[in-house]
Amino acid sequence: MQGSEDDRGGATKKREPLGAMTLYPMAESVSRARRWFRKFIEPHQPMCPLDDCVLMISELVTNAILYGKADEEWLVRVEWWRERGSLRVDVHNPGFPANVRLREPTADEAHGRGLCLVNALSDSWYAGPSSYGGTVVSFVVEKAWPA
Repeated sequence: MQGSEDDRGGATKKREPLGAMTLYPMAESVSRARRWFRKFIEPHQPMCPLDDCVLMISELVTNAILYGKADEEWLVRVEWWRERGSLRVDVHNPGFPANVRLREPTADEAHGRGLCLVNALSDSWYAGPSSYGGTVVSFVVEKAWPA
């Protein structure tokens, strides 16, 4: 797919799809996403901390379930890619892209730390329009494999 457009509107790097899953927007899907991601990524032997990736996926799937909205039945889609030596994970939902924002929750707030965790644990992240319609939130972990 070199030279094609990605969800961010720019030229993609050489991408190798490693896995994808489609989930119902229900709480049980968060643990399913963690389990299936780990199962399907381990054979590719990434050198990055998988626990961090699983935590970020958990946060983004939770946000997709909480904030994705559509008039008809909808699903959350998770895809992961190898881009040269980096791991990229995309989480798609039918929500409105402008609603995704990094917050600074106060100490007494019980929620609002998902994107803070993604920001802290990833090398970069992005939120914008999804090629499926709605929103995609992506994170990249660099040096997951030798380039």
